[in-house]
Amino acid sequence: MDTADATVEKLRAQCLSRGALGIQGLARFFRRLDRNRSQSLDSGELQRGLAELGLVLDRAEAEGVCRRWDRDGSGMLDLEEFLRALRPPMSQAREAVIAAAFAKLDRSGDGVVTVDDLRGVYSGRAHPKVRSGEWTEEEVLRRFLDNFDSSEKDGQVTLAEFQDYYSGVSASVDTDEEFVAMMTSAWQL
Repeated sequence: MDTADATVEKLRAQCLSRGALGIQGLARFFRRLDRNRSQSLDSGELQRGLAELGLVLDRAEAEGVCRRWDRDGSGMLDLEEFLRALRPPMSQAREAVIAAAFAKLDRSGDGVVTVDDLRGVYSGRAHPKVRSGEWTEEEVLRRFLDNFDSSEKDGQVTLAEFQDYYSGVSASVDTDEEFVAMMTSAWQL
């Protein structure tokens, strides 16, 4: 295991020791450190932030972590990629129930969920904002879909984006049984 991986393992263990909201709390903390809203941190910001949390890194370790999750070669750590790496891996049972929920939504079977797919599964007519005339049913479905979409909202959700969304949820659910029961109930599988 290289230094960047070992650092992430230490940070993951620290987050998980704080309970279900540990990684979410870390995400909020890092977003506060990101004063310019670039969704990235330089090695100095990362080093100072982690030190505040009790995880001391030397400059080389902080730079190594930044390099590992540097999307564009800028030397900056991409916060979303880094936070995604902190999430514990999901079990096969969790991955399977997520895939089943996605398949239910993907009515066309093309591997992408769109508003058209959602229309075949859900209705937004009863939403309070549709009933009041503030939104259309199309807007309700689009906003619902946006929950699962990546940061670049394109109206199309892939299985990878859906899995990414639920890996964040998964990190806050202790057992496979609880996660599977929650997904089965929520998606009426």
